[in-house]
Amino acid sequence: MFEEIIVGIICAIIGIIIGYFIRKNISESKIGSAELEAKRIIEEAKQKAETRKKEILVEARDEVHRMRNEFERENKERRNEIQRAEKRLIKKEEMLDSKSLAVEKKDEMLQKKLKDVENKQEQLEAIHQKQIEELEKISGLSTEEAKNILIANIKREAEQEAAVAVKEIEKEAKETAERKAREIITYAIQKCSADHVAETTVSVVDLPNDEMKGRIIGREGRNIRALEQMTGIDIIIDDTPEAVVISGFDPIRREVARLALEKLIADGRIHPARIEEMVDKAKREVDQIIKEEGEQATLDTGVHGLHPEMIKLLGRLKFRTSYGQNVLKHSIEVSYLAGIMAAELGADVKVAKRAGLLHDIGKAVDHEVEGPHVTIGEDLAKKYKESRAVIHAIAAHHGDTEPQTIEAVLVQAADAISAARPGARRETLETYIKRLEKLEEISNSFEGVEKSFAIQAGREVRIMVKPEVTTDDSIVLIAKDIVKKIEEEMEYPGQIKVNVIREMRATEYAK
Repeated sequence: MFEEIIVGIICAIIGIIIGYFIRKNISESKIGSAELEAKRIIEEAKQKAETRKKEILVEARDEVHRMRNEFERENKERRNEIQRAEKRLIKKEEMLDSKSLAVEKKDEMLQKKLKDVENKQEQLEAIHQKQIEELEKISGLSTEEAKNILIANIKREAEQEAAVAVKEIEKEAKETAERKAREIITYAIQKCSADHVAETTVSVVDLPNDEMKGRIIGREGRNIRALEQMTGIDIIIDDTPEAVVISGFDPIRREVARLALEKLIADGRIHPARIEEMVDKAKREVDQIIKEEGEQATLDTGVHGLHPEMIKLLGRLKFRTSYGQNVLKHSIEVSYLAGIMAAELGADVKVAKRAGLLHDIGKAVDHEVEGPHVTIGEDLAKKYKESRAVIHAIAAHHGDTEPQTIEAVLVQAADAISAARPGARRETLETYIKRLEKLEEISNSFEGVEKSFAIQAGREVRIMVKPEVTTDDSIVLIAKDIVKKIEEEMEYPGQIKVNVIREMRATEYAK
């Protein structure tokens, strides 16, 4: 609006300027008319400026009116919005007030119920205490005693759970390994059935009659002295009817004396010269037997390429016993067992069989050479150029050297199997009785055990427990503890089976 006024003014100024120039350029004659024209123009410009001014003022008033209306409308809308917000707030305040009243009522109710609960709790505690007192009177137990009983029950339950866990763990751990081991060992034992001859340090020679005893003794004992000097064996002639006892620790010398004496008895001519002849002949026969037995052992086991002296040493084992077990038969059996197990496991069968056959070779000369038979056998194997694997297996078969090969472990296991099976070896009566007594003593030392019986020549101990003291689960732990104590305190060949038995019986009599 103001801009239009300025435009009008500018136009008027322009008109004045134009008129000025017109007046200047027009002659004096036309000044009058020019002035009139200029006045007219000025007047028109004024009229236009006034008209525009009015238009601008009208437009300005219209704009102000429009802006005022718009402002009033917006202001009215804002007031309406504020009123609506106020109404909402008032409504929310009313709702909060009502909820607050409800919460207060609920709080009052809860407080009341809490008091009721506290009262009931006090009543229950009083009743509980009264019941405890009544139970104590009825049972005759104090609270502390009852607590101890409860703890004992919980402990028993824990032991039962532990026993069950032990069962499961043992079953899972041993299932595969034991099954495979049993299959291999059972298969090996079934295929091996070597005979074992129980030899002692004496041999008995039967006589046709008691008169032969005098002929054996000879005049002033010259015959018996000659026989003893040539064989290095003691000849015992006592009141035993029709028998002479040959005693000595060297089994080969004892065999020479037995053969020589049998030949002399069969020939009937007994004198020092004849005795010397028969002893020489018996020695040659025994040497031949030794050689044949050694060769037969190598043929039976399929072990070839042994040094001739090693074969002779093997044959000497025929006359050697250990705990009543023939050492040559034992060596052959160990060779069989080790070879069969090696075949099952994919190990070197030849090495296992060879080492099994030679593992006790040191016993052939242990009466002549100082030292344990393991060391003697190892030295002999080195002397006669056996392989390192065989030498190692011989050195490790009693655990003196840690086994480094699977063949050494198999020889060790086969040796234990052959020696430990029932009937393979014989103990002295005193040692046998002590072992049985020790087994029963260890078994009886555990709480809950009523009786124990060592059976199967000490290979098994059966233990009867008190059923009122033990449970079916706790006997598993008892068996494990007994086994552990036996392993710590006893020495025995093979293994001992611990069998714990719990039996509950109820007996009544009808009258």
